[in-house]
Amino acid sequence: MKRREFLSAISKVAIGATAAVSAPVLWANSKASMMLEEIHSQWRDFLPEGFTVVSADDKLKLSKDEWRQRLDEPLAYDVLRRESTERPFTSALNDEKRDGVYVCSGCDLPVFTSQMKFDSGTGWPSFFTTIPDSMETKKDFKLILPRTEYHCARCGGHHGHVFNDGPAPTGQRWCNNGVSLRFVAKAG
Repeated sequence: MKRREFLSAISKVAIGATAAVSAPVLWANSKASMMLEEIHSQWRDFLPEGFTVVSADDKLKLSKDEWRQRLDEPLAYDVLRRESTERPFTSALNDEKRDGVYVCSGCDLPVFTSQMKFDSGTGWPSFFTTIPDSMETKKDFKLILPRTEYHCARCGGHHGHVFNDGPAPTGQRWCNNGVSLRFVAKAG
């Protein structure tokens, strides 16, 4: 067997093996993408009847004093307006299991649904995706290594950080301060 024939035969085997492996991966990725599209498109199904949805385009800009009055507890102000972090395992939302929507506690913008939530074991409410267009991200270097910090798209309130160690279909963990959220149950 000549060298050229040998290399051609190996190449065909390698291409066949790659196709055999990548077909299931492509199918799984396609299925996960369809599942995520469905989750994103059906988030309104988790709203209680009669709930008025505010828009991220209707920006809420308040002075420091107005924010202090609006956010009745000091920790909420520190987290949402000063990018602080609440202690882990202190939020009642960690144990919330009902169907419903999580809204920004600063402005009531819907940001997550109960379908997006999972137990990360970290001590903060965690989600594998967000309601589309509800969050904006930026790089955070406060701990030297860069992290992705996210804020409410309507009021700019700090919610937490997103990491790439979450479950399917995104592989993301949107690690949220509970004090930045308010839960609205689907049924009274």
